[in-house]
Amino acid sequence: MSRLPWLDPYDDAQPFPNPEEALEEPDGLLAVGGNLSPRRLLRAYRSGIFPWYSPGQPILWWSPDPRTVLFTDRIKISRSLRRTINKGLFTVTLNQAFAQVIQQCGAPRGRQPPGTWITPAVARAYLRLHELGYAHSLETWHAGALVGGLYGVAIGRVFYGESMFSRMSDASKVALVVLCRQLERWRFPFIDCQMHTRHLFSLGAEDIPRALFLELLRRFCYLPGPPGAWRLDPDLPGISIPV
Repeated sequence: MSRLPWLDPYDDAQPFPNPEEALEEPDGLLAVGGNLSPRRLLRAYRSGIFPWYSPGQPILWWSPDPRTVLFTDRIKISRSLRRTINKGLFTVTLNQAFAQVIQQCGAPRGRQPPGTWITPAVARAYLRLHELGYAHSLETWHAGALVGGLYGVAIGRVFYGESMFSRMSDASKVALVVLCRQLERWRFPFIDCQMHTRHLFSLGAEDIPRALFLELLRRFCYLPGPPGAWRLDPDLPGISIPV
């Protein structure tokens, strides 16, 4: 990390390095240090940068090239997922259990080893962004139990996806379908998925050059978002949504 710029943890106004200066290996690592204050995080997202680090590490800031995005009008709904949606198995809510969603996203999954990048400090930082109206969660419920969901950050008309979890087959996928449908109505063109995963690509995500991603941010980050508190439209097709 000696080649990387170190950010002052006490200076939220310190600019990030140009994302074009990020290291090709590993995967767009750009800077180290700083803090997770709302001002620092929002500055990062507007610049096409996000934090991702393991417990015991300093804060690491990334801007990969290419960048993985999901255009909201291009989500792929498989036949099996469509059957799940048509059965109406799930109820989807918005911003009703943000703390629970981020806790579940940070919990160990299956055979994964203990430990997660969603440290207590990270959870507190995004809870603060939620209180300020920037971070949002979608929750998927079955028989009154929280079985899936996702959370992310919205600035202008860009949604930056952070993490998702599922305790029941298709639960997080249903949340993502609802999010795409709602964001499309609000004229959000895409969701930032950050990095390539097979799971996201199966749902229609794609890689675009970082230069194009930064251009999209300049175009859509500074447009007005939906007015007022976020609410799901009750007529979104195929999903049971409480009014």
